[in-house]
Amino acid sequence: MKNSFKDYLKDPKNQSTVDVGLFIMLILSFHVLFLGWKALEYWPIKDAIDKLSLWSVNRVFNESCWVLQHVFGIDITTITESRLIAALSKEGTFVKVIIATECASLKQWCHWLFLMLIFPGPWKHKAWYIPAGLVIIEWTNVVRICGILLMQIQWPGPNTFHIAHDYIFKAFFYLVIFLMWVLWVEKFKNKKPITPEKTIEDHE
Repeated sequence: MKNSFKDYLKDPKNQSTVDVGLFIMLILSFHVLFLGWKALEYWPIKDAIDKLSLWSVNRVFNESCWVLQHVFGIDITTITESRLIAALSKEGTFVKVIIATECASLKQWCHWLFLMLIFPGPWKHKAWYIPAGLVIIEWTNVVRICGILLMQIQWPGPNTFHIAHDYIFKAFFYLVIFLMWVLWVEKFKNKKPITPEKTIEDHE
């Protein structure tokens, strides 16, 4: 039984299944570990995590404000102290997004680091792919914040925020992480080495 399982893992035909299984295992494991670490108040580096969270939430607040104003041309009102972004909907009602500490990219950053540090692949590519992923995750969060406000502007109503926040953009966030992982597996981890074409002399 043990040898059969090892043979299954080593069989190239099962590589995709093994990769997906490892991905799911790492994602679920991290979720449980992160909840436990959060319950322990991020011991033993709570102060560092608090500072990182504050820096991250302020950054995504400023970036979201810039995108809403300069990319979408939305006339917004902001309150920096509470990180509130507000605008008028098409019906003239007041809609808003408050960027809480939990809205920072911290969990997704940790998710990405945990996944990529453990998942197999060449370290020479991990050295740049991991930081690139962190940047993409940051701007995915900006898209999420902007998207939540834009949906409320277009479709004002009591349920719009919850649908956008709890379903649409949460799924979008993890879809981006999944696609970055797929790119890693296809282009770096399982990339087949290029073999030079045989010449006429090679056959003689």
